Amino acid sequence: MAAIQYYDVILKPVITEKSMSGMAEKKYTFLVHPEANKTQIKEAVEKMFEGAKVKNVNTMNMDGKKKRRGMVVGKTAKTKKAIVQLTEESKDIEIFAGL
Repeated sequence: MAAIQYYDVILKPVITEKSMSGMAEKKYTFLVHPEANKTQIKEAVEKMFEGAKVKNVNTMNMDGKKKRRGMVVGKTAKTKKAIVQLTEESKDIEIFAGL
């Protein structure tokens, strides 16, 4: 597979009640590319959001859910989530500022 560029790593932010409560501790949750590793995620956050310094990254692979329509059974796509912890002196990420 071709190399993943930093702008392909972060797909979208995860906006839930639990992820919003983590923002007080400078923890932000993102949906990321399934083949991205922690160093690629760290590099992508620091390049995309000016002034953000990443302390650590936690990732989790989420299996697809079983869905059925009548007798036909299928699965949704697998996803990967990343929880990014910023350092104390780094600036907040702006996309979460208005929420």
